[in-house]
Amino acid sequence: MTGKTPTRRRRNLAASIGGWSARHRWWALLIWTAFVIVSVFAGNAVGVAKMKSYENANGDSREAARILDGAGFEDVASEVVLLQSGTLTIKDRRFRDAVADVKKAVEATGQVEHVRTPYDKEPSPVTEDGKTALVQFDMKGEGATAKDRVRPVLDAVAGVAAAHPGVRIEQAGGASSAKLIGEAIDEDFVRAERLSLPITIGILLAAFGALLAAVVPVALAMTAIFSATGLLALTSHLLHVDDATSNVMLLIGLAVGVDYSLFYIMREREERAKGRGKRRAMEIAAATSGRAVLVSGVTVIVAMAGMFLTGNGIFMGFAEGTILVVLTAVVGSLTVLPALLSLIGDKIDARVIHGTVRAVTRGRVTWRRVLGVRGGESRFWGAVLGPVLRRPAISAVLAGGLLVALAIPAVGLKTGPQTIDDLQGDYAIAETFKRIDKAFPGGNEPAVVVLKAADATSPEVTSAIEEFRKRALATGEANEPFNVSINPDKTVARIAIGIKGTGTDAVSEHAIHTLREKVIPATIPGAHVTGATAGSMDFNEQLARSLPLVFGFVLLFAFLLLLASFRSLVVAVKAIVLNLLSVAAAYGVLVLVFQKGYGESLLGFESTGTITDWLPLFLFVILFGLSMDYHVFILSRVREAYDRGMRTEDAVAYGIRSTAAVVTSAALIMVAVFATFATLSLLTFMQLGVGLAVAVLIDATIVRAVLLPATMKLLGDWNWYLPRWLRWLPQLSHGEESEEEEEERPADRDRVPVPVG
Repeated sequence: MTGKTPTRRRRNLAASIGGWSARHRWWALLIWTAFVIVSVFAGNAVGVAKMKSYENANGDSREAARILDGAGFEDVASEVVLLQSGTLTIKDRRFRDAVADVKKAVEATGQVEHVRTPYDKEPSPVTEDGKTALVQFDMKGEGATAKDRVRPVLDAVAGVAAAHPGVRIEQAGGASSAKLIGEAIDEDFVRAERLSLPITIGILLAAFGALLAAVVPVALAMTAIFSATGLLALTSHLLHVDDATSNVMLLIGLAVGVDYSLFYIMREREERAKGRGKRRAMEIAAATSGRAVLVSGVTVIVAMAGMFLTGNGIFMGFAEGTILVVLTAVVGSLTVLPALLSLIGDKIDARVIHGTVRAVTRGRVTWRRVLGVRGGESRFWGAVLGPVLRRPAISAVLAGGLLVALAIPAVGLKTGPQTIDDLQGDYAIAETFKRIDKAFPGGNEPAVVVLKAADATSPEVTSAIEEFRKRALATGEANEPFNVSINPDKTVARIAIGIKGTGTDAVSEHAIHTLREKVIPATIPGAHVTGATAGSMDFNEQLARSLPLVFGFVLLFAFLLLLASFRSLVVAVKAIVLNLLSVAAAYGVLVLVFQKGYGESLLGFESTGTITDWLPLFLFVILFGLSMDYHVFILSRVREAYDRGMRTEDAVAYGIRSTAAVVTSAALIMVAVFATFATLSLLTFMQLGVGLAVAVLIDATIVRAVLLPATMKLLGDWNWYLPRWLRWLPQLSHGEESEEEEEERPADRDRVPVPVG
């Protein structure tokens, strides 16, 4: 049943790579440096191919957007000025003067065209009570660069507002929002990125007490991120990516890159503390932690690859970027890290924190105290683990019950698209958008109907469009404004029509169904519908279809990788279950915080009652992959001890205690990095940061320190159960004892390590 492996093992791949790098350290460093430089320069030379407008859409919306993308419509940035009064109407002289002054002021900037007011032949929208009106206009030039030219227009409107205190006068639109909101969000990201590095280095300094030991992991992670970003520029020409991909790469790259280095450096230091020679310590670190890095890295990559099955451009771009950054982090950890450690040697332990004491006796480095770690084992987690292993059943029930309790709210998880409400903080333009949407429901985000024809200006097509207008308005689910635009080739008609509801509620969705299923087939068959509401509906439908594929793919391949790595059916199944529990608990916390609103005042946000629609799937993939880091690292140490003759219970205690310091440090870094994203202005990124931070914290404490050892103690040797029909799986090494080592330490040949109490 146990299927213990032979004493002698073949050298594993990670050990071979690490050994070569340590022996040829200058070549390894030169190759890595050249790789990073070439990747960065090549990436800068070709540039990142950004996603086209239709590539982040699905279904009917994607087809409509694809037609529009190739139709040659002018790229225009449209703006509106809201004029609103509590007492005046558009018939009053003061209101009329305010409108006239707005028109005169914006035209005087020379940056606008096609100005429409409520008093024109084709009037701009006015509410039924006449107290709210819009002045509409377009920015001159390319819409993509309009944000760079909109400042004079904003200043002109602000000047008119100051001159008419009796009328609320505010500007909003594509260019102004890109200018004001875009700059604020960019500043947020820069601040989060600047916070991440010092926080990471600070935690590493606390963990190691040595400057080089703290700097090396960060330096390696950053070079991996730089090279992966360069590679992304190359691969993006095959699969375009969203702008947010680089931010996600930084988040994941820093987390896994530092983690992998931590695993490696801690093990090498531990072996040196035991009196091993430099070369031997490096070999053991490569064969053990190096292999754990390889297995966990492959598992993370497989999990990320699941996003390709969504068929959505944003998810596929995220998969592309995260796979590249994890792959480069793994390669760097297995190659350049052994070379660096071989080059630096024991200088990596040069302490900068007084609490870290190093004593050198007969050429051996002995660590007495490293922030609560003694002899490579954590005294704190040793104290936690003792009661867990003495009462495993009670510990498993309590820990499992807590996770289930946290996960229960996830049953009520409700998703929704990103709206202007997603922007948190004191942003006046956001309030303007909300006021416009309240006064003109559906006016900000109309349904867009796209009709392709041989001649979109022919009498037949024009008549059909007019019939579409009449029937759509007659349903009572659509409303003005109604605008028709024809492309230069006169082959595509773009029809914008307002719809009832908020744009995100059931009323708006029913309006889209009515247009698609009733009005369009009867008037302009073959037309497609896009827009914010239609796009959100199509996204949700596509996501519902792809979720089983993504979940099935990730779970199946993670199971197979763990099965092949640890040769245990129980270990593979239990890893899947534990990871699902931690992800479900994270979902539950998200619901409690961001749907129910618990903690609003603490985090400084206002709940929208929903979780951003793309977030649950993305969190599942990311969390499932990242949680495997700790699981593989701990289990590799447990299996290593077990394969050398230790009883399962002792191997579990030894494995948890000897890895607890590393896991704690790695988890703190991940939590800190992810938590910085909870300080951003966009609610979506606050949800992302909190979800990731909470899940990692739960995984590194409740799951790995309590639930994992408790269940392993209860199962005993059944942990290593492998059916006979799976005995063909290769026997992989989790560590090695070479002949050289046996000759150097004959007394230790048959001795099993004893856990430190």
